[in-house]
Amino acid sequence: MTFFKPLTALSVALILAGCSQSSQPDAVFNLTVAHINDTHSNFDPVKSSFEANGNKVYNEFGGYPRLLTMADEYQQDAKQKNDSFLFLHGGDAWQGSAYFKLNQGAMNAELLSKMGIDAMALGNHEFDLNNKKLNEFIGSINFPVLAVNIDASEDADLKDQTNLRPFMVYAFDGNQKVVVDDLDKLPTDKDLVAVFGIALDDMANISPNTGDVQFFNMVESAQTTVDMLKAKGINNIVAVTHIGNSIDVDIASKVNGIDLIVGGHSHTLLGDFTNLGMNNDGIYAQLVKNPNGVGQTCVVQAGQYAQAIGRLQVGFNQQGDVVNCNGKNTLLSNDEFYTQPARQVNEKFDAAATQRVVEFIEQEDNIEITNEDANMRNLINVKYKPAVDKAYGKTIAQVPVELIHERRPGDRGTDKHGSDVAPLIAEGQYYWANTAAVQKVTGMKVDFSLIGAGGIRTNIEAGEYREGNVSLEMLPFSNFMSVLPVKGAVIKALIDSTVTATLPEGSHAGKFPYGGHIRYSFTETKAQEAGKIDAVEIMTGTEASPVWTKIEDNKVYNIALNNYNATGNDGWTPLYEAQKNNSGRVDLAYVDGKLIGFDVKNIAKVGNKYKVNYQGAAPNCKAVNTVCNTDAQAMIDYIAAERQTVTPLSYEVVTFNRAQ
Repeated sequence: MTFFKPLTALSVALILAGCSQSSQPDAVFNLTVAHINDTHSNFDPVKSSFEANGNKVYNEFGGYPRLLTMADEYQQDAKQKNDSFLFLHGGDAWQGSAYFKLNQGAMNAELLSKMGIDAMALGNHEFDLNNKKLNEFIGSINFPVLAVNIDASEDADLKDQTNLRPFMVYAFDGNQKVVVDDLDKLPTDKDLVAVFGIALDDMANISPNTGDVQFFNMVESAQTTVDMLKAKGINNIVAVTHIGNSIDVDIASKVNGIDLIVGGHSHTLLGDFTNLGMNNDGIYAQLVKNPNGVGQTCVVQAGQYAQAIGRLQVGFNQQGDVVNCNGKNTLLSNDEFYTQPARQVNEKFDAAATQRVVEFIEQEDNIEITNEDANMRNLINVKYKPAVDKAYGKTIAQVPVELIHERRPGDRGTDKHGSDVAPLIAEGQYYWANTAAVQKVTGMKVDFSLIGAGGIRTNIEAGEYREGNVSLEMLPFSNFMSVLPVKGAVIKALIDSTVTATLPEGSHAGKFPYGGHIRYSFTETKAQEAGKIDAVEIMTGTEASPVWTKIEDNKVYNIALNNYNATGNDGWTPLYEAQKNNSGRVDLAYVDGKLIGFDVKNIAKVGNKYKVNYQGAAPNCKAVNTVCNTDAQAMIDYIAAERQTVTPLSYEVVTFNRAQ
């Protein structure tokens, strides 16, 4: 099946695109675009830090009320200047906070619909629940969700969803904007802009809950769409994508005619933030040559967790070619600053120190003190926050210093060892899997544990630590634990393939592996392209008295990990390959309060999805008597029993040597 089926099935109701038509042959059409991505239900601000005047400042960034304030400011500014304006979301609005766990898509729909968004890309986490819930979300928002390379016509829940579209076409007269629904009747006196969406073509491997939605090649679908739009006379073309910055750049190098790509998925805060003690994670508004060697595409992305918003102006000539593309990302800060991450009252900056930070921020162009929108803050506090506060449960530990989770070592100022959070979670899951109660069910002693960085959604913040910090925020996906016997050679292949896949700049690093009672070293031999494993070692003994032994290729090891990674999803393909024919894996969930083991027979590949076949009954995570989030429970039990003061592991799990 080709791309044409989803396009023709929806095209009558969904025609949207863009180009410039002007009576002046050398006229330039300027479009201002604001954009966000990977907001992940971070309705409240994210605790963070930056450097000002050589000092570490602990603050908060973003949150939806601040995003709304800045988005309104951008929109009003465009209106006053009579500028053409679009506000785009690069996908993954869902998942990531306790609010989402309790309210699922409903709170996102209510708050996002207040922001004046014009269109959103279809992200992988939009499939985290089921397509019935996704359909409800898409049907209740006041902007379209775009993906041109999908076909939902066979999906029972999404087949009739008219707000899930391949593209939109807007006609601009200055700041005035109308949707064009008939591509055969384009206005000749307005500037036309088409916006189309691109979703991951391997979505079914990353998001197992995609139902009967089909996904098609990104490059082929994009080129076919651009060619069709240009044939209709629409030359100004924008793609809003959720595929990752490195793939955005790759698409731009392989597809002719996309003028602007507004991206998401890799959580890349493009731009130089070294003035704030942060990283330079790539060029904002990078211009990439198209394969014809003539055209160029401007590529942007705005970080993660509703902390920043991007704004740029892109200029098109009459042929729709980009003649300029300039802008920046801006981090949205509060105005309360602390000297320590715990943010105790006595650690708050005094008035003079606060004023110095304020003056520093006023001199920088990539950070801004932004007030929260009062109405949205009140809505969150009154309607949603009380239930979230109640759901957090009891305190299980204290955290002296914030522990940072970074997916790929070396990113965002981390060292070559990367996350302090991921190894701690893996250690907890190793501990839990080796308790007498769990071993009685599995019949296996676990040798080590593994975890993919993308399943971890938060840092471990300083201060009081509660059960809900783990189950509602940090590990929100309700995955169940698995214990899987595999050979050492499989583990080495897993490490090699997943780390290599994260080497390109801007790549999606969610598959990056960490572990507990295991350590490895990996050296990049060709920058952003290739590398090799230096060593993989298994730890026996204890954290206080470890004994390290080189992994053996033909030895079978019992590993603890969540079922998502154990099945081979998100590029952990060697684990699928090891279980194609048979598997000794046991999955663990609570049924009627009792821990039950579910024996796995094998894993089959059905289309692009992996299907776990069980020896008997499968865990039914939708049943009211079944609790499946044993990955989070393992961490909760470990902290409560063994680590009431949460500190990093005393040994490093990953050593990642990047090429210079």
